Amino acid sequence: MVRQNVHGFLLIVLFLVSANVMAENDNALTFTNPIAARGQDPWVVQHDGLFYYCYSAGGKIGIRVSDRLEKIGDGEEHIAWRPPEDKPYSKEIWAPELHHIDSRWYIYFAADDGKNHNHRMYVLQSEADDPLGPYVFVGKVSDDTNKWAIDGTVLQLNGKLYFIWSGWPGDVNVVQNLYIAPMSDPATISGKRALISEPTHDWERIGDPKVNEGPEVLTRGDKVHIIYSASGSWTDDYCLGRITLTGNDDPMDPASWVKHDQPVFKRTAHVFGPGHASFVHLENATGPKDWIIYHAAQHQGAGWKRDVRLQPFTWDAHDNPLFGEPVKPGMPIVLP
Repeated sequence: MVRQNVHGFLLIVLFLVSANVMAENDNALTFTNPIAARGQDPWVVQHDGLFYYCYSAGGKIGIRVSDRLEKIGDGEEHIAWRPPEDKPYSKEIWAPELHHIDSRWYIYFAADDGKNHNHRMYVLQSEADDPLGPYVFVGKVSDDTNKWAIDGTVLQLNGKLYFIWSGWPGDVNVVQNLYIAPMSDPATISGKRALISEPTHDWERIGDPKVNEGPEVLTRGDKVHIIYSASGSWTDDYCLGRITLTGNDDPMDPASWVKHDQPVFKRTAHVFGPGHASFVHLENATGPKDWIIYHAAQHQGAGWKRDVRLQPFTWDAHDNPLFGEPVKPGMPIVLP
């Protein structure tokens, strides 16, 4: 395992060193972080040769489109949805995600009425099979507890659909855990929620409340991982952790999820608070095929002042992701 981790790390270093060499000859072959000067919770999907960056800003949900992954922050903007006034979901719209399920596109997002304790998950559905919409508001996505919920995502596995999110065990903001529940359709949770991760390690418990959030599904072959964010998002120690589906492979069984005991992506001397990522696989790329898109603090102590960044990653022989270290801003990286 150590040898494989070293091998993956060396591959990432090779990408970066190669970028430095090429940058001396041709700056057009490289890019540098950040790729968006402002932003958080970046969600990017590839569809028909284009990249769609879904985000929230200014009280709306937007989608930017680009034919270059590193240019998503400059892509043409399309407004997917503006909330009506005076609704339970009119304010504090967080972390929208764009998913393609059964010939329709769905945008999952958290929102409230201006009071954080009222945050719940909601979903939009496209009227046709077009990621740019138009979209219609479908409603709340909730289990029967109807507890505080943010950062919802979906897992499609063995012909079944599951919803995964960050929520409170009770009605007080003490801790954020990760939960999973089955879905009968892309807008409906059809069973009880199950706890699959809670902040137990020291590196997950920096800041108050204690936080596990931003769950994102990452698969390779038959291996299913959830890459999640840990510790307070306002701290320099915000980082990424990993849980992996093992055992009997039933995602509703908490015992099937095994947590890696160390963060898989964390701060360095030059990068602070890297977290809440999405992932893109470039099947036909001649260079790095797998890329992580994440946000980080603009500088040490910046809190929620964040930007969006991009870099390649690799895998070990057991299909576990190797993210390496966050690349220092301004350091050349080989173009996707």
